[in-house]
Amino acid sequence: MVNYNEEQMSAVFMALADATRRGMITRLSEGPATIGELGRPYAISKPAVTRHVKVLERAGLVSRKKDGRIHRCKLNPAPMKTAEDWIEKHRKFWEASLDSLASYLEETNDDR
Repeated sequence: MVNYNEEQMSAVFMALADATRRGMITRLSEGPATIGELGRPYAISKPAVTRHVKVLERAGLVSRKKDGRIHRCKLNPAPMKTAEDWIEKHRKFWEASLDSLASYLEETNDDR
């Protein structure tokens, strides 16, 4: 598992908070794509697509290679795995806490 600091983790969650960027991640999960291909499904300008890609790059989710005037993007899933691990850890905590609460409430109701 790759360990990211809090700042990097915040960048990942911030990047994934936007529906357009999540769509771009979904597209990149199918394979590399150009900036134009990433922006095609959205009614946004090419500079706006580039800004979205830069957010994904800063979060470490995407790498970009310039081939002349063509920018090719590739998904880097490692930061998402780190975020998934963090979410899973907290999910287990809350499930255990809610299970304990449910047991307590059942016992309380049985005593009545």
